[in-house]
Amino acid sequence: MTSNNYQSISLSDTTIPKVNTLTMFRLGLFNLGIGLISVLTLAVLNRVMIAELGIPASIAAGVLAISQLVSPTRIWLGQLSDGKKLFGFHRTGYIRLGVIISGIAIFFAIQLVWLLGSNIIINNGWQWNNVTIFVSILLAIVFVVQGIATGACSTPFTALLVDISDEDNRSKIVATIWSMLMVGIVIGGISGKILLNNLSGVEGKGIPLATLQAPINGIFLVVPIIVVILTLVATWGVEKKYSRFRQRSSFQDREEGVSFKKALKILTSSRQTGIFFSFLVMITLSLFMQEAVLEPYGAEVFNMPIGDTTLLNSFWGMGILLGYGTTGFFVVPRLGKNNTTRLGCILVALSFGLIIFSGLTQTPSVLKGAMVLFGIAAGITTIGAISLMLDLTVAETAGTFVGAWGLAQSLSRGIAIAVGGWILDLGRFLFNNPWLAYSLVFVCEALCIIGAIALLNRVNVQEFQATTRKATAMVMEGDLD
Repeated sequence: MTSNNYQSISLSDTTIPKVNTLTMFRLGLFNLGIGLISVLTLAVLNRVMIAELGIPASIAAGVLAISQLVSPTRIWLGQLSDGKKLFGFHRTGYIRLGVIISGIAIFFAIQLVWLLGSNIIINNGWQWNNVTIFVSILLAIVFVVQGIATGACSTPFTALLVDISDEDNRSKIVATIWSMLMVGIVIGGISGKILLNNLSGVEGKGIPLATLQAPINGIFLVVPIIVVILTLVATWGVEKKYSRFRQRSSFQDREEGVSFKKALKILTSSRQTGIFFSFLVMITLSLFMQEAVLEPYGAEVFNMPIGDTTLLNSFWGMGILLGYGTTGFFVVPRLGKNNTTRLGCILVALSFGLIIFSGLTQTPSVLKGAMVLFGIAAGITTIGAISLMLDLTVAETAGTFVGAWGLAQSLSRGIAIAVGGWILDLGRFLFNNPWLAYSLVFVCEALCIIGAIALLNRVNVQEFQATTRKATAMVMEGDLD
C-alpha cells in the first residue's frame, strides 16, 4: 500500500485497473433503474393518490416521505458494508438484495392505494374510518421497508464508487453514472406518457378507479423486474476487478474493519461533517419540496392530462442530464467543485421564479422551459455537491460517511416531500387560488437554496481531511492497544 492510500497494488503485485468508460456506463444502469423506480413513486403514484383518487395531499406526501425518513439506517447499512461481506462482497451483495426488496415493496404499495381508492368511492370522499386508518398504516409500513431497502442498495453503491475511483477520474464517474439516473427518469416519463396517455376522466373529476388499475398494475409489476435485471448487469464483476477498498484501508488485515462505534467517532471528529451535512439538507429541501406537488400543479393550474404531467419529469430529466454531462467533464475542471456548486444554487433560485411565472401566465410551454432550466441548475448543483461528498470520506469508513451523506439527503428529501404537501394544504387554506397555493411551495424552496449558499461558503475539504485522518489514526492506535 502506498503512502497516500489512493494508488494501490493488488496482492498479485499488478496495478488495479482504472474504470473504463464502458464500465462507467454499465454501472450507470443501476442508477437508470433507480430513475425508473422514482418515476413510479413520485410521478405516477403521487398523481394518482392526490389528483385522481382524492387522497389529501398531506396524507399522500406523508406516506411517500416515510421511505426517506428511515434514512438514519443508511449510516448503519454503510458501516455494515464496510465491515461485513454479503454473498462474498462488501458492496455488491447489499446492492442486489436491496433492489429486489424495493421492487417487491413498490408493487405492494400500489395495491394498498387501490384499497384506499375503493374506500373513497364507497364513502363518496375521503373519511377517517377504520379502513383508511388501517390501510394507511400498512402503506406507511410498506414504504418503511422500501426506504430501508433503497438505503441497502444505494449507500453501498455510492461507497463502491469511492472504492473504484481515484481523484483524477472521480468527477467523470459521478457525471456519467448520475447522467444515467436522469436517462432513467426521462425514459420513465416518456414511457408513462405513452402508456397512460389514453387515460382520461370526466372534467372536474379524477379518472375512474377501474380505468386506472389494469395499466398501472402492469407498469408497477414490469418495471421492478427490469430494474433488478439492470442491477445485475451493472454490478457484474465490477467490485472484484476494480475495488481498491482492501488496499486503501488501514484495517485491511482485519476483516472486521472498524466497529460501528468507532466509525461514528471518525464521522463526528471534524466540524466540517456537521457543516456539510447541513449544506446537503438545505440543498435537498430546495430541490425536492416540489416533488410531490409538481404533477398536481400541472393538473390544477394548467389543466394538463395525466400523460402530460408525467412528461414534466422528462423535461426536468433532460435538463438535469445536460447539467450532469457538462458539469463533470467541463465545468468542475475549470471552476472547481465549490464554485460549480455555488453557480448551480444561484440558477436553481432563478428557475423557481420562472416556474411561478409560468403559472401566473398559465402557459404550459413556459412551465416546460422552466423545468428544463431547473434540471440544468439541479444537475450543476448535484454534480458539484456529490464530487465534494466523495472527497469528504475516509477509506476505512467510506460506507459510513456515504451513509451519513445519504442520511442528510434522504431525511431532508423525505421532510421536503412531506413539507411540500403541508405547505400546499396551508396555501389552499390561506388563498382561494391554486396558483398562489403552489407558488408558496416554490418560494420556500428558493429561500432554502439561498441558505445552502451561505453554508457552502464554510465548507473546507482540506480541514476535513486533516481532522479525520488524525481521528482514524487514533482509532487504529486504540484498536492496536
